Amino acid sequence: MIGALLWLFNTVVDLIIFLIFAMVIMSWLVAFNVVNPRNRLVSQIERSLRALTDPILWPVRRIVPTLGGLDISPLIVLLLLEFIRRLVNSLVLGGSPLGV
Repeated sequence: MIGALLWLFNTVVDLIIFLIFAMVIMSWLVAFNVVNPRNRLVSQIERSLRALTDPILWPVRRIVPTLGGLDISPLIVLLLLEFIRRLVNSLVLGGSPLGV
């Protein structure tokens, strides 16, 4: 039972990480005019990604300002997610959180 819950937790964390990476890549593609944000499909994908990732990123964005126009909140959230994943896995499995 605990193994299944740990698998579910790790899968959800992986999904959140994937969505954050997809959102970052989409924002780069829009910013560098690789894709047209006026395209209906592109705007729908961008809105969906923002709707899924903004609730996770906004608390960090309120605390950490942008650095020269560069938003580092996705990087901070990714580091926090990996830290939480390692902490939970080590507590459940009884090993060292750093894997050492």
